[in-house]
Amino acid sequence: MSQPLDVLTRSLLQAAAKAGADAADARAVQSTSISVDVRGGTLEQAERSEGVDIGLRVFVGQRSATVSASDTSDRTVEEMAQRAVAMAREAPEDPHAGLASPDQLAKDWDLAALELFDETPEPLPESLQEDAARAEAAALAVKGVSQVQSASGGYGAHEVFCAMSNGFEGGYRRSDRGISCVAIAGSGTGMERDYDGDSRIFQSDLRTPEEIGQKAGERAIERLGARKPPTGSYPVLLDERIASTLIGHLLSAVNGSAVARGASFLRDAMGEAVLPDHLSLLEDPHRPRASGSRPFDAEGLPTQKRMIIENGVLKGWTLDLANARKLGLAPTGNAARSTSSGPSPTNWNVALTQGTHSREDLIRDMGTGLLVTSMIGSTINPNTGDYSRGASGFWVENGEITQAVNECTIAGNLREMLRAIVPANDARTHLSRVVPSLLVPGMTLAGA
Repeated sequence: MSQPLDVLTRSLLQAAAKAGADAADARAVQSTSISVDVRGGTLEQAERSEGVDIGLRVFVGQRSATVSASDTSDRTVEEMAQRAVAMAREAPEDPHAGLASPDQLAKDWDLAALELFDETPEPLPESLQEDAARAEAAALAVKGVSQVQSASGGYGAHEVFCAMSNGFEGGYRRSDRGISCVAIAGSGTGMERDYDGDSRIFQSDLRTPEEIGQKAGERAIERLGARKPPTGSYPVLLDERIASTLIGHLLSAVNGSAVARGASFLRDAMGEAVLPDHLSLLEDPHRPRASGSRPFDAEGLPTQKRMIIENGVLKGWTLDLANARKLGLAPTGNAARSTSSGPSPTNWNVALTQGTHSREDLIRDMGTGLLVTSMIGSTINPNTGDYSRGASGFWVENGEITQAVNECTIAGNLREMLRAIVPANDARTHLSRVVPSLLVPGMTLAGA
């Protein structure tokens, strides 16, 4: 049986010091995951994995190296430390590398308030199979659905513990439970597919398999008869399911790593308006039952609620320690890392100000244009913000949906698009990225 994670991380630190490291941090992750796929009412595939991964980052002066392993024996721990120190001595110096100072470290966090772990028993594979089968049956019951490509149920539990030679120690557990379904309608070259799914920390919050399967089937039916839309300049409404990708490009542009490299179209935009004046983008890593919540970051710094954008104006970058030092700024508690890599800046839960109108209101008011419900591929220039993506969805004429469309491309410039967006009020508030449907008043559409 493996040692407790706190014992493992401390042993890694002790081994690093013995091997000659000046400083070190250690991370241990214990994971369990189960996934079950159903097709035709019978079990198609079932997988279960369990394991413990450990990672060690060492510093020799301003040089550092990271090593990882899935074997937790004493011999492996000792060899990891020796290898990491040897690698660090050969690494180039980095003037910005190093652990946090003790006064920067997180203290006295309230883990229970975050509700990251469901204490109910791990579901049996038979229970996951039943959920998937119920979702599949509900999709097939939708008139016009010809088959279900996949119906799945899954569960995961993860425990993380971090220890650092600067005195930080901390850990937490996280669980997740999900159901998904992909339905296909039509036949031959006229086949169309769509999906629905739900993923929650707590089993009790999960939508029913019947609701998920039915929604997947209905969405597939709606896409039948799709054709290419006309080419031209039109308003484009990004459905709530995909609107968060637009905000994702914004978050990438304010990531401290991109800014420090000069590879961001917003690198000179601090203090400038980047969204409409009435919109803000809030980061809150302390939301209960949200997948992006953290009591502390991967460098032991306290996570904090902050305004990334306030009333349209860019207020701050997303920073880990190293990139904060590069930019001469204070870190924001946004470091994330795996056992096999060093820290990098990552956003936690974010929420965009919701609008006052429904998605249906925006469809009515947009006149003639495109409602996008799915996208594939992308060509994004991070330096200029030039944007191009393949899209499909529904054509809107005189404020009403008239036709399913596919095989088209939408294009624009992210700086201009973000400054002009009009949000609906339909964001799902349990998601890590709370972003409603977003109307972009003018984009270039390449279709027929």
